[in-house]
Parts: sequence; C-alpha cells; structure tokens
Amino acid sequence: MRRFALGYEYFARIIMMVVMVNIAFIVHTVMGLLVWGFFPSLAASYSTYRAWILSVEDRSWTVRQTWSTFHRAWKSELRDANLFGWPQFVVWALLIWEYWFVQNNNLGTPGFAVSGVLLVVNVFYALFVLVSWAVRANFDERAWWTVRASFSMIIVRPLCSVVILFLLAVIVFAYYKWPGLMVAFGVSIPIFATMMTLYSWGRLPGMDVHDIEPMEKDQRHMRQSRHSHR
Repeated sequence: MRRFALGYEYFARIIMMVVMVNIAFIVHTVMGLLVWGFFPSLAASYSTYRAWILSVEDRSWTVRQTWSTFHRAWKSELRDANLFGWPQFVVWALLIWEYWFVQNNNLGTPGFAVSGVLLVVNVFYALFVLVSWAVRANFDERAWWTVRASFSMIIVRPLCSVVILFLLAVIVFAYYKWPGLMVAFGVSIPIFATMMTLYSWGRLPGMDVHDIEPMEKDQRHMRQSRHSHR
C-alpha cells in the first residue's frame, strides 16, 4: 500500500510539473510579446524537462522548482532560441502553404502524388522540429550541427522516431476528443513525450536511460540504507 501511495504521489508530481511548464510557457510567451517570447519558451520547456530527467537524486519537483528552472532557461535563450526557431518556422510555413495550395486546387493526377509527398514531408519536418529542440537542449553546439545531428537521429533511430510520431498522433487525437486537455497541457505534453522517448530510445550521450538508470538505482539504494539505519 505504501509503494502504491508513493507511486501515485510521484505520478501526480509529474502531472503537476507538466501543467506548470505549460503555464510558464504561456506566461513567458506573453512576457516576450508573443513574437519574441515563443521560441525562448519552447527552448526553456525542453531545458526544464532535461534538467528534470537528469535530477536522479530527486525528481519530485515542486512548483517553485519547475518555475525557477524554466525562467532561468528562458532568460538565457532570448536571443539564440529566436535565431534557431524563426528559420524553422519560415520553412514549415512554406511547406504547409504548399500542401494547402495543392489540396485546394485541382491539379489532376499529378496533384494527388504531390499532395502525398508534401504530407510525408510535413510529417517528417514536424518530427525534425520536435527532435531538433531536444538535441539543442542536450548539446552546446552550433545551429547547423544541431540540424545535422537531428536529421541523423531521426534516420539512425527509427524506433525512436516511430514512437514519437505515434505519441504525437495520440496526443492530437486526445486534444481533439477532449479540448480541456489542450487547455491544461498545451505544447507541454508533446515536448515531454518527445524528451521521454529520446531518453528511453534515443541514446543521446548525457541523456540516456541506460546510463542514468543505474545512477537512479544507486540513489534509491542509498536512501533505503539511510532509512534502515535510522
């Protein structure tokens, strides 16, 4: 019963953290007047989840801890995140516009083929965007290196890519079915799902479950030993 209670509390704290990241995302985006605050908020969300993943000693974060971690990351990203995010946005806007154009104009048989290709490209690009911000949060490298590493990650880790797409589809369906979830969690859940998938299957140096899980087990054994000695 005690184990169940501890597990429930741990899960509840994760939910609270994800909700708090969504609130911080909205507040800081507004603080940056939307245009200047969105991409730093996106980067801060990834950085916050990475910090939580690496907190092997204690992942039962408080609201204050989540907020302070997010705010520090946001302030440090005001310039670089915008330089990284806006080119991505321009490319994606063009891809979406082209797909919309093909869908809403009768181009005959070639139009169906082009529409299918553009759909695949848009899905692949969405996957790239999700992964690229995670790679960027984990490595202190230049933007072009991050882009190349992200594309490589998508191709070299196909299971990881498939899981991210599957989870994204589930989240979109859940948001469509229950709009209240979108209000409560917003972009925070897709980012969290991406980070946890990369942590589990991405084998990112410095953020790999196979390296971090042994440290977690050692920490648990140490805590249990302290309690037993008491």
